[in-house]
Amino acid sequence: MSRTIRKRLGKILIERNVITEQQLDEALRLQELKGGFLGQILVSLGSATEEQVVNALTSQFGFPYLPLQNYEIDPDILKLIPESIIRHYHLIPIDQMENIIVLAMADPLNDAAIEDVKIATNSNVRIFVSGGKDIEDIITRYFGPGKHKKTTKTTEEYMTDVDFKELVREKEKKEKL
Repeated sequence: MSRTIRKRLGKILIERNVITEQQLDEALRLQELKGGFLGQILVSLGSATEEQVVNALTSQFGFPYLPLQNYEIDPDILKLIPESIIRHYHLIPIDQMENIIVLAMADPLNDAAIEDVKIATNSNVRIFVSGGKDIEDIITRYFGPGKHKKTTKTTEEYMTDVDFKELVREKEKKEKL
């Protein structure tokens, strides 16, 4: 599943009046000094919320955004996917329409997760992006805390895996040509 990066995250957030050029410059300086993800840095500085960053990331890749804070999920829908897959890939089934499972994911670029869900459910998959914290809260609400407490990742961390970095490198090479 190859997605084209349309614009850089900082540019999207500036265009949406979420951050200023100065806030972006400050976050980029911090990123250069300490490393980390731009969206996460902007959230930690108080310049943007996780929801604003997730919205910008979904715009960047073309996936629809679904906030889950007050979302009620039918327990029968949750039974469609084994809990181990839900926890491992940090995703939540939210609906089913005929042979399509609708998922909320923190990392919609994770082809292995999508393929495992297709195999486990013998269904096609429709993807929405949700915040990493929202998904973790839903998992805890419906399944209880995990056996091994782990730090919740932000959506940007899920979307910034090796495959994503390769997409960025490919795009940058094409822009230089």
